[in-house]
Amino acid sequence: MSLVLVGSTSGSVTLQEPAVAGTTVLDLPAVSGTILTTGSSGQSIPKAALPTGSVLQVVQATTATAVSTTSTSFVTTGFSATITPTSATSKILIMGSVIIRCPTGSNNYQHTIYRGATNIAPNTSRGFIQCRGSPSGEPDMTPAFQYLDSPSTTSSTTYTWYHKSEGGVTSWFAIDNSFAQLTLLEIAA
Repeated sequence: MSLVLVGSTSGSVTLQEPAVAGTTVLDLPAVSGTILTTGSSGQSIPKAALPTGSVLQVVQATTATAVSTTSTSFVTTGFSATITPTSATSKILIMGSVIIRCPTGSNNYQHTIYRGATNIAPNTSRGFIQCRGSPSGEPDMTPAFQYLDSPSTTSSTTYTWYHKSEGGVTSWFAIDNSFAQLTLLEIAA
């Protein structure tokens, strides 16, 4: 059995029961709205209607500009990415990687991320990346990190990469104009 709904000006919609045994029930919502279908242009699910854990937006920044410091306190590399959360309850998943050169001897380098003027690393003195000295030379390496931040805002939010040299020797970010990336994902909470 089929049910045909005829449009007020043209066209029609046909509801047809499947060829299965038993009773099939179609529950209609008690609210008005628009049914979204794939392939329809201009239609999208509102971000507020997406379930917890959904990725709401992605922002990525990349650079190939080397920056160095001998500062023993965190200083900016000038490399950042900015996102404007759609909800104050959203989380921001930060993923970053960079090519660095580790020091020799007992020196250490640290890299961290600041949200505005705040170092968001759980250990603010060490940051997210630490490269310890090597007695066998200065190896290049590509460390990466991930961190889930809770900025609790819908304002534009900038995440900036900082670094320091614990021993006062030259610390490199994106050594030899190599590559660094910072990716921000807004996650529905």
